[in-house]
Amino acid sequence: MVSIRLSRGGSKNRPFYHVVVTDSRNSRDGNYIERLGFFNPIARGNEQRLQLDVERVAHWQSHGAQPTDRVARLIKDAKKVAA
Repeated sequence: MVSIRLSRGGSKNRPFYHVVVTDSRNSRDGNYIERLGFFNPIARGNEQRLQLDVERVAHWQSHGAQPTDRVARLIKDAKKVAA
């Protein structure tokens, strides 16, 4: 099954996540099909916290990709900001 989930980057105690489309059998930080955006949970000041290509997310969901719980909330936030 294809899923939309977070892939961790960044250094120790400074997480940074990429929102990726991947086969659910791949490891968390393993190969992915497409990168859809990023999520920076510790963004400060003028830094961007969330960037997401909502059109591509809709495309992948229409083809059966299932977002994780956290990514589903991020998608909802991104749609709210875009509106």
